[in-house]
Amino acid sequence: MCIGMPMQVTSTEPGHAWCEGRGERRRVTTALVGPLEPGDWLLVFLGDARERIDATRAAEVNSALDLVLGAMQGFDASGDAGFVLPSRMTAEQLKQLSGQI
Repeated sequence: MCIGMPMQVTSTEPGHAWCEGRGERRRVTTALVGPLEPGDWLLVFLGDARERIDATRAAEVNSALDLVLGAMQGFDASGDAGFVLPSRMTAEQLKQLSGQI
């Protein structure tokens, strides 16, 4: 299984960007996301930027990853994820999440 990690662009070069996130600094391939600016957020899988995201979505993904990490370390994972899980969303919220609105 591959888990996407939110990372923020700190600098760019042709076809790549230097990004920071979750305590790491990485050079990632940007062929799938196009031109970037420092400050942009990306969802990175195995060294490749797969999707542009906004700061809110980055915080949501980081919250979910924190819960998973905590559960793996034996901590109670019943805390607030910082966002509404799809299973608790209204039909309208699900449409918006999936881009149908």
